[in-house]
Amino acid sequence: MADISANPKEGRAIDTVVLKSDRFRLEREADWARLEEIITKMERGKARRLSDEDVLALPTLYRTTLSSLSIARESSLDAALIDYLEALALRAYFMVYGTQTSFGRWLKGFFGGGWSRAIRDMKLDIWIALSVMIVGTLIGYMLVAGDSDWFYALVPGDFADVRVPGATEEALRGTLFGAEKQNGLGIFAAYLFSNNAQVAILAFALGFAFAVPSILLLIHNMALLGAMLWVFAQRGLTADFIAWLSIHGTTELFAILLAGAAGIHVGRSIAFPGARSHLVAAREAGKRSAVVMAGVVVMLFCAGLLEGFARQLINDTALRYLVGGGMLLFWLAYFFVYDGQKKGPAYG
Repeated sequence: MADISANPKEGRAIDTVVLKSDRFRLEREADWARLEEIITKMERGKARRLSDEDVLALPTLYRTTLSSLSIARESSLDAALIDYLEALALRAYFMVYGTQTSFGRWLKGFFGGGWSRAIRDMKLDIWIALSVMIVGTLIGYMLVAGDSDWFYALVPGDFADVRVPGATEEALRGTLFGAEKQNGLGIFAAYLFSNNAQVAILAFALGFAFAVPSILLLIHNMALLGAMLWVFAQRGLTADFIAWLSIHGTTELFAILLAGAAGIHVGRSIAFPGARSHLVAAREAGKRSAVVMAGVVVMLFCAGLLEGFARQLINDTALRYLVGGGMLLFWLAYFFVYDGQKKGPAYG
């Protein structure tokens, strides 16, 4: 190690840096200590013990710390001080801009109106997604009606058993009624659930591409259902098939609808941001859509329970309609009538 005494100029330079660092620390250390005390209490869940003065001072102290960090970096002060300020600023950032609520409180706000408000703010996108799903179902139905070979292009080969064009009424009815005869259609229902869950995630995730992939996914997914619907319709089993599907389908397809609407909402906001910047529009739409997607997961879980239990236990068409219709009315009432706590949006 070089002897500092052998180079007086270097020694004086080091002394100057140390003196500047000490003076810099002494002038601002009180603010840093106060900020650290405030955020430590908040991190330990003792935010209620903070005085009004401390709460009001938090944003100012945070900005002061950021300013101190900027000066310390530009002045090349000692590394230990810069590390301390970086850590303090990061902790303060989460206290100032992070979500200051417990999971239980967030959950209460989510089910208490936050979820439904996020959905109501996407009404236009829901109507677009619903229209696309109806069109997709009609496309699948009409394609197979015009040429039955389309059925094999739309429906996976794993399900090409008795549920194919030309199947007898007895064979198709046997897949709808009787637990011991439902294995084939049960596999189809399991496939629909798995496929729809994937479609829900992809429809949302791909929405950033101006919603085009989301729309195409909805059309393709519903075309499969339309093709299967045609098979049962040819033997006069339309009502029975819809009843069988409605038990879990009203919840499952509603979830797909909301996921598709969330993807369309993001894509539409990016394509047409209005007076906002593209970044701001995408951020706001993303927050709102994320809340909706959290609810979609809940709905898919409910659909899985209905598919696994209610569909197996209920063999009466009228009762199936009652269960499926009841679930549909429940979701509609919850989303478009219930307003819960009537506070700000959960995504805001």
